[in-house]
Amino acid sequence: MTAPSSVTPAQGRELATEIPGPRSQEIHARRQKAVARGVGSALPVYVEAAGAGLLRDIDGNTYIDLCSGLGVTGVGNAAPDVVAAVQEQVARFTHTCFLATPYEGYVAVCEQLAELTPGAHEKRSALFSTGAEAVENAVKVARAATGRAAIVVLDHAYHGRTNLTLGLSARNMPFKQGFGPFTPEIHRIPASYPFRDPEGLSGEQAARDALEVLERQVGGENVAAVVVEPIQGEGGFIVPAPGYLPEIARWCARHGALLVADEIQSGFCRTGAWFASEHEGIVPDIVASAKGIAGGLPLAAVTGRAEVMDAVQLGGFGGTYGGNPVACAAALAAIDVMRRQDLAAAARRIEKILTSRLNELASRYDAIGEVRGRGAMIGVELVRPGSKEPAPELAQRVVEACHAKGVFLLTVGTFGNVLRFLPPLVIAEELLSDALDVLEQSFARLGN
Repeated sequence: MTAPSSVTPAQGRELATEIPGPRSQEIHARRQKAVARGVGSALPVYVEAAGAGLLRDIDGNTYIDLCSGLGVTGVGNAAPDVVAAVQEQVARFTHTCFLATPYEGYVAVCEQLAELTPGAHEKRSALFSTGAEAVENAVKVARAATGRAAIVVLDHAYHGRTNLTLGLSARNMPFKQGFGPFTPEIHRIPASYPFRDPEGLSGEQAARDALEVLERQVGGENVAAVVVEPIQGEGGFIVPAPGYLPEIARWCARHGALLVADEIQSGFCRTGAWFASEHEGIVPDIVASAKGIAGGLPLAAVTGRAEVMDAVQLGGFGGTYGGNPVACAAALAAIDVMRRQDLAAAARRIEKILTSRLNELASRYDAIGEVRGRGAMIGVELVRPGSKEPAPELAQRVVEACHAKGVFLLTVGTFGNVLRFLPPLVIAEELLSDALDVLEQSFARLGN
């Protein structure tokens, strides 16, 4: 069988069949008999090749990708340097398990994390395979280091699909329904959601109000960690009001609790900085990362202050596939691409393009309640005109209209009413412009 050719930005958006096409429909029929119902797909077309901002399905349709595999392929779906590093490592060995016989790639990734994550303090890292594993192990570290049990999270949070991380997550459907009971000693406080908070509420005051309830109901001396997303992802790409996270960080320092930043979606140049915590001027005690770290291969990390991470006993971290050598090779290559191509600056350029076009669109359509986000992580919240009532049905219709025209876009948010823009950091400007033209045409047909 001949491997499919790669997709290049010059090819652009192209529709050859109905969406989904006949071959995709054929495989989808097979899927119904083999894949569990609980595994969903936003667009049931089956991809055969992908490039920097493009997806080509098995029917020959080519889509502009504004999803990046849920924020994973920031350097592209098949970045040449990542492909070469993976091929070289696969030819040498695919696995030994670092717990059995270690290898340099694992150490090199941890060295890079020590350099790139916020703060100049001495750091240690442990590697895993998924973001949920990273968050769960961050919680384990916090409990081991503090000797406390209580974990505090925010409303609208999403941290994963394991039992513990589902307990940390705020949204019931579809993530939590029917899967409880969840891990105890998890406490939730209000997040800063500027679009929906009372008018005039500052970030500092929002944090103080939330922490006052926490101290009364839990007690600061019982809190092991406060786990935050510097920009809330599944919650709706919510950027907290200025001062909210610094106030949380100060509270943690006063009470001996650890600040854990879940940077799984917002890390690795996605927001225009290496990590979104930098925008807030906070230095977390522990950072959980994944998604963009390895160019599409499964790798995750927990990075923290040396004394905090080393509070875990020998053998307390592990996992057969954690820090797989092929994934580590991909990560080192992807990080090198981010450095050489300055993908943080690329994300800032993408932000300017997106926010300029989207704010202009918002000036014409009352259904657009807010455009928000940072870098290449931008959300558009849709509402019923004249109110802040969420409009999830309109959001879904817009997404479906974009799909039909060859632009892959998704919704997000607690209320399902936010359009999410997560393009690859290497997307060509002409592709992004074409995608926004399609979005504008969709609003012209559907918007209010």
